[in-house]
Amino acid sequence: MHNGNWDDLRYVLAVAETGSVSAAARGLGVNHATVLRRIAAFEVAHGAEVFERAQQGYRLRPDRADVIEAARAAALALGRVSHLLRAEGAGEGDVLRLTSTDTLCTSLLARGMARISEVMAPHRITLVSSNAHLDMARLQADLAVRPAPARPEGMAGEVAADLRFATFARAADETRWLGLAGPLLRAAPAQWMAEHVPRGQIVASADSFLALREMARCGQGIAVLPDLLVADCADLRAVERGMPEMRVPVWVLCHRDLAGSPRMKRFMAVVREVLGEGAARV
Repeated sequence: MHNGNWDDLRYVLAVAETGSVSAAARGLGVNHATVLRRIAAFEVAHGAEVFERAQQGYRLRPDRADVIEAARAAALALGRVSHLLRAEGAGEGDVLRLTSTDTLCTSLLARGMARISEVMAPHRITLVSSNAHLDMARLQADLAVRPAPARPEGMAGEVAADLRFATFARAADETRWLGLAGPLLRAAPAQWMAEHVPRGQIVASADSFLALREMARCGQGIAVLPDLLVADCADLRAVERGMPEMRVPVWVLCHRDLAGSPRMKRFMAVVREVLGEGAARV
């Protein structure tokens, strides 16, 4: 690659990874206009746009995820060459973003981060907790762990474990219910509640199973919860309220254009291992 093109690609990569022209400019130690000029130069040189121009800023085009992955690989390779020439080691690696729900981030994934970091070194892992689904095509995350009945369209990945749900309350005779809100309305428990729990019995709702657990612990009502969140919670007991056994597959996913990357294969394998082993211990 011509030196000028590589220099421009560094700016493209910075915007894709930070999600912002301003953040990329700060990270590179240049001004906003320089980043815009370098991106434009790269796109003109290659005759193709990398970003969509929106009112909210620059967003990576969905069909350019493989370009950014290749840029990352090139940046890491050049970094290693530089370090080897200076005899200073193998480099610091990239920051890889792993996203999942707050339930899994604060339990199985948090407990397994040491193992994931060890396998993925020298890359550094950032755990992004979000119950909303981040846009993998625009590199808001590199890898996603999501409970879902089926693999989402456009994604590659496998099931690593099952998330088991049941009804819990502080008191066995509790009759009030706690509802699900926001992104949790897509979850299987919300569908069951919509069909079997009268609205008048739902006294409060939350968009987080962690919040619902704490509300149930305070005696505010019955909550449908993943069993891994109550494994060590002495304040809650399982209560029979007619909900059938409910298991939701937990998928380890990446954008399908990146599935063939050796690094991504290694990343997905260790995350599946952590989830499978952790779920078996619950």
